[in-house]
Amino acid sequence: MSADLVVVANRLPVDRVVADDGSTGWRRSPGGLVSALLPVMQANHGAWIGWTGGHDREMDPFEEEGITLVPVALSATEVEEYYEGFSNDTLWPLYHDLVAKPSFHREWWEAYQRVNQRFAEKAAEVAAQGATVWVQDYQLQLVPAILRTLRPDLKIGFYLHIPFPPTELFSQLPWRRELLEGLLGADLVGFQMPGGAANFVRLVKQRVGHRTHRDRVQLPDGRIVRAQAFPISIDTQRYESLARDEAVVSRAQEIREQLGNPATVFLGIDRLDYTKGIYARLRAFSELIHDGEFSVEDAVFVQVATPSRERVDQYRQMRDEIERLVGRINGDLGRLGRPPISYLHSSYPIEEMAALYRAADVMVVTPFRDGMNLVAKEYVACRTDNTGALVLSEFAGAAAELRQAYLVNPYDINGMKAQMLAAYHASAAERTKRMRAMRRTISQHDVARWASSFLRALKAY
Repeated sequence: MSADLVVVANRLPVDRVVADDGSTGWRRSPGGLVSALLPVMQANHGAWIGWTGGHDREMDPFEEEGITLVPVALSATEVEEYYEGFSNDTLWPLYHDLVAKPSFHREWWEAYQRVNQRFAEKAAEVAAQGATVWVQDYQLQLVPAILRTLRPDLKIGFYLHIPFPPTELFSQLPWRRELLEGLLGADLVGFQMPGGAANFVRLVKQRVGHRTHRDRVQLPDGRIVRAQAFPISIDTQRYESLARDEAVVSRAQEIREQLGNPATVFLGIDRLDYTKGIYARLRAFSELIHDGEFSVEDAVFVQVATPSRERVDQYRQMRDEIERLVGRINGDLGRLGRPPISYLHSSYPIEEMAALYRAADVMVVTPFRDGMNLVAKEYVACRTDNTGALVLSEFAGAAAELRQAYLVNPYDINGMKAQMLAAYHASAAERTKRMRAMRRTISQHDVARWASSFLRALKAY
């Protein structure tokens, strides 16, 4: 097997499914990254390396939708230490401004090194001579340097989907130099925002000692590494088509009816994660009802919290806290058959998400920190009639592009209440003006353009 384009990601772009007869197969995972990369990979004899999501023994590569999928096996201990441990209990909180306290355990770091070595070795086996390898995200930051040693002929890109922290935070990491040197194995290191790229270059100069100039790092062997921002986006056309689908339109009307046909539907859709600011936003909404700004007949808040990392203690505690808050708000402020908050701890297919986006008058996206936040863009894509309002955290990467949103500081409850109220009271003309501008932005900058711009920049070497 010899692939001209290799994507290395923590997960494969497919999920295992079990049929009614007990047989197992594979189904394409939801998400813009898969949709964006599939055509270019099909055209370039592409291979995708990733974990299946289970505790698997070694599996042979297999074909799916015209690309080669190369599974990487992880043991139960490695899932616990590399994935749940170092990736999600060390790096995730550190890279998200210490919204939660990171844990630093040496055995987790050792597992992270082992697993990154395995991914790099797979990429070295699969890549054709002079191939392009694109490594994805924070779980695999050591892969570029390991791969560079194994296969110096390759063109290597890396993209970080989450924020890259400032020097003061990153410097807390005991293995800070090793991670920086891992990323320097790439020719091009991509970030969501220019600030992330600048943080990386600054840290390389401080902690590794290489010469830097603007977005470039000069290595002792003469190689130059570039750090640039490539803000990710969504498959805009797909969401627009879904939003116009008759079944989705009908389901959106049904959702409003099930909610009792309130004048205004507020909506939050998030992975259940402490970075998303769910607790603060529900508090702000409940205070608006308590203050008499609107009643439970006027407005309802639908909060979808997709299950996430439920084996990690912090996530279980957060789920309990949010569920207690929802119960208290509904008990204190609700009427018979009219709870102010409809809380759904579940994941839904893309068609149901599109119906929820269509049903909502005000979308509330208020993370404490987010690399981009594609939910905000999905909502805008689904507002094909240019209605609706978006309340958006200024600490989400999407705020740099969706400037016509009602921007909030998610740490400021009163400020959040004021902007939610402004969106609630905005005239139809004001909402249309803002939404039309945001829709123009996401139609011009979709996920296909993101992928092609990164690969073009990498090819320019």
